[in-house]
Amino acid sequence: MTYALITGSTSGIGAEYAHQLASRGYGIVVVSNRREENLQMADHLRSRYGVEALPIYADLTRPEAAREIYDYVHQMGIEVEILVCNAGMLLFSSLCRTEPQALERIVALHCTTPTLLCRLFAERMVQRGRGRILVMSSITAWTPYPTISHYAATKAYLRSFAQSLWYELRGTGVSLTTVFPSAVDTPFYDLKAEHRRWLLRLGLMLSAEEVARKALRAMFRGRRRSLPGAWTKVEAAVCACLPAWALLPVLKLPVVKKILERV
Repeated sequence: MTYALITGSTSGIGAEYAHQLASRGYGIVVVSNRREENLQMADHLRSRYGVEALPIYADLTRPEAAREIYDYVHQMGIEVEILVCNAGMLLFSSLCRTEPQALERIVALHCTTPTLLCRLFAERMVQRGRGRILVMSSITAWTPYPTISHYAATKAYLRSFAQSLWYELRGTGVSLTTVFPSAVDTPFYDLKAEHRRWLLRLGLMLSAEEVARKALRAMFRGRRRSLPGAWTKVEAAVCACLPAWALLPVLKLPVVKKILERV
């Protein structure tokens, strides 16, 4: 059986990746820092789809996490056909009001661990002459985003890193797809149910199921990037052309000022 390894696969978009890949017959390596949820997700995938599922508890903010995951999977004799670097965290605050430990975690989670996972698993994929890598960036990678400067900067790193790696992997049989979602209906956003419904209806927010489905379709077609949703494509085009000074009026909005002043 071929396997897909998915980080952050117990909730949100990661859980959708797990379900949709399991429905295609892939065994799933469930990776997150939620031990009980890992076991429950693995049991659910086995019973619902009849595939193998291996739960791995890992704190992906630790510098040793990528090597430990790779070594464990290798010891188990599992060949990872698909690597999905999905785990993430979102913090709303100004940089000066963000705890240094939180900054260390988000940089490690979004930059260090995905880079090392790609390094380790891509080498094995290149040796086999086949494999697929999916990297979750964000629409925030296209322009500065006050109130989530740390988040946006790490997603910009993933954008640059993944697209550079795409060039390196050309001709090896290994594909790499970078996903740039806009707002997604996940626990990241603390919104009322009514607000979520309206945002979904207007297309300003997408469901996790839709984002995963479109991202996987792009991955299996060997595309370099996926911008799921019409609004996301418009937003990316606008952000790419938007001068930095255009953000200054945004900083004066009451809701933005409130976030910037948050302790």
